[in-house]
Amino acid sequence: MNSSEWITILIGCTACVLVGGAQSLFAFLLAKVVDLIDDIDIRQLNLQWIRSQFGLVSQEPILFDLTIAENIAYGLDNVSMEDIINAARRANIHQFIDQLPQGYETKVGLKGSFLSGGEKQRIAIARVLVRRPKVLLLDEPTSAMDSYNEHIVQEALDQAQIEDSSRTSLIVAHRLSTIRSCDLICALHRGHIVESGTHAELAQRRGAYCKMLAQNNLQ
Repeated sequence: MNSSEWITILIGCTACVLVGGAQSLFAFLLAKVVDLIDDIDIRQLNLQWIRSQFGLVSQEPILFDLTIAENIAYGLDNVSMEDIINAARRANIHQFIDQLPQGYETKVGLKGSFLSGGEKQRIAIARVLVRRPKVLLLDEPTSAMDSYNEHIVQEALDQAQIEDSSRTSLIVAHRLSTIRSCDLICALHRGHIVESGTHAELAQRRGAYCKMLAQNNLQ
C-alpha cells in the first residue's frame, strides 16, 4: 500500500455477496490496528498520535445533539471558524448550512435527527477533513443513500483524496459504481486476497470481480 493511493476492499467477492459486518470489522481493525507499518512496530508509538493520522467515515455517521459547528470540530481544541467552514466546503455541505436560519449554530438533534442521511454524512466527512488525516477509511459511506445524495457525497470523497497528494484512502464498497477510479481494488474471500488490480485489469480477467460487475449491470 503506497501513500496517495485510493484502494478498495471487496469482501466475500467470490460469492458475489458483500458481507457488511465483515467489511465494517475490517475497516475498524485498520483504524487501530495493524501492528506493523513499514516494518515498524506501531505498538511502540504513541497511540493517540497514530489515531490522529486516521479519519474514519462509517456507514452510519455519529452526530451529537450539538450545533453543526460543534459537531464538525468535536474532539478538537482551538478550531477556528474559518477551518470549520473550509472543511464544510470541501465536504459539499457549506451551501446547505449557509442557507439555514442559524447557519453553523443550527442544532442537529439527537443523532442528527433533524438532518437527512446525505446531510449527516457530509457533516461527518467535514469532521474528518478538518483533522487533515493522512489515511482515510471509508466504510460504505454511501450505502444507504439515493443516487442524488450518493453523487454529492462521492464528489466530497473524491475531493478529499485530491486535496492532499500524500493521503491514502481505503474504501470498503458495496456499490461498485463508486470504485471505478480507484488505483487498486482488492477482492477478499475468507481472509485471502483472490484478485487485485485496477477496474480495467480486473474486468478483463473475467474472474470474481467481473461476475460482480455483471450482477450489478456495470460492465
